[in-house]
Amino acid sequence: MKTLIQSLRMLLVMTVLLGVAYPVVVTVIGGTLFSKQAGGSLVTKDGQVIGSELIAQKFESARYFHPRASAGDYNPLPSGGTNLGPTSRKLQEAVAQQAKALGPNAPKEMFFASASGLDPQISPEAAKFQVAAVAQARGFDDQKRAQLNSLVDRYTQSRDLGFLGEPTVNVLMLNLAVDKL
Repeated sequence: MKTLIQSLRMLLVMTVLLGVAYPVVVTVIGGTLFSKQAGGSLVTKDGQVIGSELIAQKFESARYFHPRASAGDYNPLPSGGTNLGPTSRKLQEAVAQQAKALGPNAPKEMFFASASGLDPQISPEAAKFQVAAVAQARGFDDQKRAQLNSLVDRYTQSRDLGFLGEPTVNVLMLNLAVDKL
């Protein structure tokens, strides 16, 4: 009986410590030191939340740069990949459809949906590939088109810690900058 009481006390102490105290401390520290990230890295325009730097959005207009395709139609609730393998006919058809829509010279990453379906970044090459279409849709002359290329360069984020991952461009942030041209 003594062991049972000790076990229940330990359960109660650990529950309070790890189930209440630790989450409260981490939440307070995160909210204090990393308030933007803890709040979802929300992006506002004219005082209204228009998205997050961390979640891809669907841009249907040709006037904007587009992220990679999303298996979940950019819905963050049921996010995830398609789990279709390389021999899947459905995947092959989806890739062929993207290739037909984008053309054979598009960066191959644009043919495939992202693993989470919500990746907000694309490669600088994928962004540069879209410059001509965005410039045409907006009626930009050569000078404005050059400015689009400069924006892609300016919004290109380098590798994490200088060696992890690949350079990326956040599509939402780039599109907001394009709107300011």
